[in-house]
Amino acid sequence: MKVIYTLLILLFIHSSTQAQLSQDEKKIIEYIKANFGESEELLIESVNINSGTLNTEGVKKVGTIYRRELDKLGFTTEWVDLPDSLRRAGHLVATRKGSQGKRLFLIGHLDTVFELDMAFSPYTKLNDSTATGQGVNDMKGGNMVMISALKALNSLGLLDNTQIIAYFTGDEESSGSPHAVARKDFIERARTTEIALGFEGAQGLNTVAVARRGIGGWVLNVNAKTGHSAGIFSQSAGYGAIYEAARIITEFRTQLKDEKYLTFNPGLMSAGSEIRVDKANARVEAIGKTNIISPAAYVAGDLRFISEVQRDKAREKMKTITAQSLNGTSSTITFTDGLPAMEPTEGNYRLVKYLDKITRDMGIGATLAGDPGARGAGDISDIAKYVDCLDGMGASGGGAHKPGEVINLKELPILVQRAALMIYRLSRANPSLN
Repeated sequence: MKVIYTLLILLFIHSSTQAQLSQDEKKIIEYIKANFGESEELLIESVNINSGTLNTEGVKKVGTIYRRELDKLGFTTEWVDLPDSLRRAGHLVATRKGSQGKRLFLIGHLDTVFELDMAFSPYTKLNDSTATGQGVNDMKGGNMVMISALKALNSLGLLDNTQIIAYFTGDEESSGSPHAVARKDFIERARTTEIALGFEGAQGLNTVAVARRGIGGWVLNVNAKTGHSAGIFSQSAGYGAIYEAARIITEFRTQLKDEKYLTFNPGLMSAGSEIRVDKANARVEAIGKTNIISPAAYVAGDLRFISEVQRDKAREKMKTITAQSLNGTSSTITFTDGLPAMEPTEGNYRLVKYLDKITRDMGIGATLAGDPGARGAGDISDIAKYVDCLDGMGASGGGAHKPGEVINLKELPILVQRAALMIYRLSRANPSLN
């Protein structure tokens, strides 16, 4: 009797949950379940093409596959070329122009970190719940989630009159330089929309990203008096460049390490009687002797932040620390911009609340905002100041950017359903998202 009672409770919960979905939404879910084999075929086809960022032909081949699928769904597709000087493949853009609901900007990328000179790993099913392959999760799985969701909506006539731009960049993993040129079209199109959904990797079924930390760089150059090591610390000889560099980066650590969401990593350092810096290849060479006070030091690092305000305050503090030179030394620190932060705004949290209602209605539980400091910068960061954003709408798995990257096949159909219902409701939403 206890078992029967438990089953009745589960059936009641399931039927109550299903009652929260409209008839169209139930049809969407059933379509995705029935046609998931086609979705997996699309994933396999794309994973089995190397599309490392610098393999421009491979990137274009993956773009051709997605373009074929999006053309079938009634999107107007085009290829956005970049200047030859950027040495990047370009971007795929698919557009539907309508007048109902929210103007949506859906984000994927065609490239992976796995270049042609790396050992190739094709799509391989490890078991019923896991598959591996280059870019299977980051982010060909995410691209598949987006396209499969759109396919389900189109099959039921639910894309009619929607306002959607699906944008697949060709150089997310290593942006062409200057970055402003590589992302000019991407930013301009995003600014015509209201809501951006990024299909980077999902952190399971119940967490999405409301924020991604920005990234920039810094370079510290130290000059000092030189001379015989026997005179170090004296008024006439001073402390040398190595002690000064050590003082500065130690003060960075002690004064800034407890700032929430802020990190700063000195990744390359050199000092000696003579140093040579090869910035293009991230290489330094140094010559020195133990009985010579070092006249030069070089340190390069990154800076990661959750907002422009946090970034600017950290930079000012680092400048102040740098300026407090030890005797006989002088130092300069310079900063470079990388990608901006996707800040955890009220609008982004409203989207979490909106998705939370969807996942509860689906019966898969609550959706929560992930740790704002857990994710690095991505394409969505470039447009976060212009539109409300949510990322992590793609596939789940692990090992991104490493050999043996995997995708969770059990969660994948549910994530497609989640994406489809999110796009469906937003494409019919009133201005306040209520």
